[in-house]
Amino acid sequence: MPEFAWRAAQADGRLVEGRSEAAAADAVLRQLRERGLTPIKVEDAASAPAGALAAGRAGRRPPRGPVNRADVLALTSELSVMLRAGLALDNALRVLIEMSAKPSVRALLEGVLEDVKGGAPFSRALAKHGSLFGDFYVNMVRSGEASGQMSQVLERLVAHMERLRALRESVISATLYPAILLGVAVLSLVGMLGFVVPQFEKLFADMGDALPLPTRVIMALGRGFKSHGLAIAIAALLLGWLGWRWLRSPAGRAWWQNRALRLPIIGPLLYKYELTLFARSLGTLLGNGVPLLTGLHIATETVGNANLRAALARMAPLVKEGARMVAAMNATQVFEPLAVNLVRVGEETGRIGPMMTELAEVLDREVETGIKRALTLLEPVLILVLGVLIAAIIVSILLGILSINDLAG
Repeated sequence: MPEFAWRAAQADGRLVEGRSEAAAADAVLRQLRERGLTPIKVEDAASAPAGALAAGRAGRRPPRGPVNRADVLALTSELSVMLRAGLALDNALRVLIEMSAKPSVRALLEGVLEDVKGGAPFSRALAKHGSLFGDFYVNMVRSGEASGQMSQVLERLVAHMERLRALRESVISATLYPAILLGVAVLSLVGMLGFVVPQFEKLFADMGDALPLPTRVIMALGRGFKSHGLAIAIAALLLGWLGWRWLRSPAGRAWWQNRALRLPIIGPLLYKYELTLFARSLGTLLGNGVPLLTGLHIATETVGNANLRAALARMAPLVKEGARMVAAMNATQVFEPLAVNLVRVGEETGRIGPMMTELAEVLDREVETGIKRALTLLEPVLILVLGVLIAAIIVSILLGILSINDLAG
């Protein structure tokens, strides 16, 4: 019978480790629960020699840096598992502290545990770290406290965060290949002008104005790159850095947000991406018992574009004055007919939250499809432009060589 190495938490939050023989990992989980333990990790003993769980932790260099989204997602998932297994909140936090290898995560959890032990609700303890968790997370936890379904709420939070992470990663992955293509194009042009073209300098040295105009232009560019290549590279990097800094400033961010949604291909994708964030956040909040007005305020803040956020912010006052959700959506002139009709059905059936989640799924698919279509168009365009530019350099050099032959003839 196979042997499994396991780690589990006791009722007081202390971690224990051991080995058990069983037919499968599920049997080990049942044994641990029957003993009043909360399973944390179970793996085949053959791949985990004695003491490997603790030794592996001690042998690895602890990760550094501030708490990030991945850390929040991991601790939310682990906390959900432990609460679902019946562990008290303070004991679950102690287990997370003991398991944490990252000093910043450990310090965060220790502060939250101190507040909870002092009598503060879990949501209020998290609210002290609002820049990290945000209003959405805190209000979800508050709804779990009010309903007594904290573990289920944390599960939904994990699912929500996973979907948003998948959406972000799909956008980043989609832009990676075009960025590489663009970088290769720039390096190819720099290599041609800085190293290949100057090799023909001696050949065309005595031709002067007899050279064709395209050849003279290419040779001048080559001389410029050869003589001032370092200065050009430094200037380009400096301009890029200054542009990046400016775009991160309030004025630069406002300038970009005013124009981003009006771009030909990227604009509609950014528009739907922002609405996906709003719809998914609102659907998740309403599905966990958060009041509609509160949900509208919180979901609006998840939208990054200031212009779109200002339009969506008009919904909450209208709903507060007694307007229906559909009327408030129409007043913003932001939503397409599909979104309005979905919410109309939700209002009639009392299921606005599920309809907003469904809208988020629809928009999510449209964003992914739009990205694929844009890449299908962009990739050959970049390759074609690179080919045309390199061909222009080669043709210009060939024209110069042909003109030498004509003179010699």
